Amino acid sequence: MQIPKIILLKINDVKDFPKDFQTKYHTHLYCHSGNIKFVFNDKKMVCKAEQFLFWFAESNLKELNCSLDFKASILLVEKEFLMNNIPDQSWSINALLHSRVYPIKTNLTKKDKTRILYNFNELNNRFQETEHLFYEEVLKKQMELFILDMWYTFANEYENRKHSTITGTIYEKFIQYVQQHCTKHREVKYYSNLLNITPKYLNYLCKTHSGITASEWIQRYTKEHILVLLHNKNLNISEIALLLNFNSRSFFTRYVKKLLGVTPNEYRSRLSK
Repeated sequence: MQIPKIILLKINDVKDFPKDFQTKYHTHLYCHSGNIKFVFNDKKMVCKAEQFLFWFAESNLKELNCSLDFKASILLVEKEFLMNNIPDQSWSINALLHSRVYPIKTNLTKKDKTRILYNFNELNNRFQETEHLFYEEVLKKQMELFILDMWYTFANEYENRKHSTITGTIYEKFIQYVQQHCTKHREVKYYSNLLNITPKYLNYLCKTHSGITASEWIQRYTKEHILVLLHNKNLNISEIALLLNFNSRSFFTRYVKKLLGVTPNEYRSRLSK
């Protein structure tokens, strides 16, 4: 049985989430009141009233707990439907990777809130409008518009965090450098040189702050770039390998096989099923 592409809900407690939401859907949540606490990538976080959060499907998410006065609107988007309709823009990768680390969006304006809730309703309305003569085409376009508006809403926060490389801690600077350069550089030594520290000390800092090594962070961000590019059907495998600075398509194929457990072509064939 095919699952719905779009689900819009009002929730007051963890039990109101659909049972399969973490595996099958990307979650957009606007908190009206109270708060929701959770552990994300082994880090404790809390989303409060008038804040927004975004969880990717299959995120490392656990220990959800809502306050008694918690009220939220959530929009669930089936994972492949969203990824297959991401506008083909270079900013998309940075936006996606940013949300992998910073799922909560703070300091929203009244216009931001209005835009978010308006887009929740518009996308859901388009999904319900099955009698439309061009239903599939219109729904896909609405999905693209939704994503562009989300990017617009959070662009300032992304840019502000990116500038933290100037004043942030060494660990924060490392994360930002990896976001910016992992398409070309995947060696720990490259980043330790940028930070004027040894690779050993960089690994120590990463383990202290996050529990994983510098090389694991580099691999994690590289994986996200690869996944986003593999979803872009306008690029062939050789072009993706070139964009990610691999010397050859065969080397790229071996790297992806080790990272994902399947070759790039095998991964794409799964997307088409």
